[in-house]
Amino acid sequence: MKRLKKSELKDFLDEKAAFYENPKFIETDPVQIPHLFTQKEDIEIAGFLTATISWGNRKSILTNAHKLMSILGDSPYDFIMTHPKIEPEDLNDFVHRTFNTHDLAYFITGLHRLYTKYGDMESFFTQFKSENSLQNAIHHFKREFFVLPHLSRTEKHISDPQKKSAAKRINMFLRWMVRNPKAGVDLGIWKTLSPSQLSCPLDVHSGNVARKLKILNRKQNDSVALLELDTALRKLDPNDPVKYDYALFGLGVFEKF
Repeated sequence: MKRLKKSELKDFLDEKAAFYENPKFIETDPVQIPHLFTQKEDIEIAGFLTATISWGNRKSILTNAHKLMSILGDSPYDFIMTHPKIEPEDLNDFVHRTFNTHDLAYFITGLHRLYTKYGDMESFFTQFKSENSLQNAIHHFKREFFVLPHLSRTEKHISDPQKKSAAKRINMFLRWMVRNPKAGVDLGIWKTLSPSQLSCPLDVHSGNVARKLKILNRKQNDSVALLELDTALRKLDPNDPVKYDYALFGLGVFEKF
């Protein structure tokens, strides 16, 4: 594909982003799970845990995310706050790919500590934000989240941008929490952070489409590629660059672009 002029590229991606960002998108997307709740803390926890297991087959992700909410009594915040420590055997043999009951038990304990110390997740990420990025905040979040004793294997379920990860799942979670909800997909419950600070949830679909559009050259989907993609998307819309995630993902998944 030939390189489009900047104005042509922006028009094309604006059109595709607007086309895919609508409530119908929710029907097959993990974002439907936090949409089940109205309390801020429930939305945060449901979103964070769902994003954590959002890899692999989308149908399987949705099935297991609903199971996870059921294990939490369909009241995630209340469950977290009343279970400062829980045994893996009390979690109904939950498993999603490599995320199992041992991991879930620690995540419950870690979230209990986080909410007890900071009040909510927004407060923590706001504390470590930088002007144009939340990647440093993600790094500090992982360090803080795993401060309690835990199995080393559990750490792989939260990525660290400072270890070259594109951190796709947690960037997706942040998109859900921060972007304006007016289109009916993202929830936009965090008001102390700006969409301009978000990074694209870079995965195989968005990465491949970005390369075909000549806005990403790096072959690996890592933190270096994410910075390159973010820089390109911010040139198209510095206030809301991650809206183009809908365009890139939609073109890759639904149009086989």
